[in-house]
Amino acid sequence: MATFTGINAILTDIEGTTTDIDFVHKTLFPYARERMTDFIHSHPNEPAVAEAAVALNVAADDLDAIAKGLIDWIDQDKKETSLKALQGLIWVQGYESGDFTGHLYPDAYEGLKRWHDSGKQLHIFSSGSVKAQKLLYGYSDFGDLTSLFSGYFDTTTGAKREAIAYERISAGIGLPASQILFLSDVVAELDAAREAGMQTCLLVRGERPDGAERHSAVDNFDQITLD
Repeated sequence: MATFTGINAILTDIEGTTTDIDFVHKTLFPYARERMTDFIHSHPNEPAVAEAAVALNVAADDLDAIAKGLIDWIDQDKKETSLKALQGLIWVQGYESGDFTGHLYPDAYEGLKRWHDSGKQLHIFSSGSVKAQKLLYGYSDFGDLTSLFSGYFDTTTGAKREAIAYERISAGIGLPASQILFLSDVVAELDAAREAGMQTCLLVRGERPDGAERHSAVDNFDQITLD
């Protein structure tokens, strides 16, 4: 169990925290990988395609090279903003066609709903694009949950392992960092959030990571109490 006081907002990671990491790596990533080349060729004027070309240092009209570079990034689990944007656009098709729904742990759903109903602000911070975040929660296993959330943040705000990102998020939320609880399964992210002044809690969904002792740790959302 972990108890936190003075919390008025929850900032939560997605992958490995509210959502099974296998859903991301074994459903979403392969889906986008398989369709990336066709998507690039059918959407050559999409701004994220041009941004990817610049990041990959290839010609903007070399669509095959862009697609290959993006697929390589997927295989490397790169956190590139243009890749995340394009993955999100492809996932729209999957969600809307019913190819999959956004996985959510039942305890995460219950916890988020409970905190929302008690008047706490809920916010997301994920390396996935804001579009991808809204898709996952909009087409979740429990239906459309987007009304639960007050804000969404991605890597355009800053790197998840750097304190400046959490300082910006605190300013964006409009609350002192000390009133925000950040939930994640990654110790380095929690370290950065704590450096920025946030309260932190580690979700241990599997093997306990190195450095876990630096933060309050729980196995699920049911073990988190807000006073």
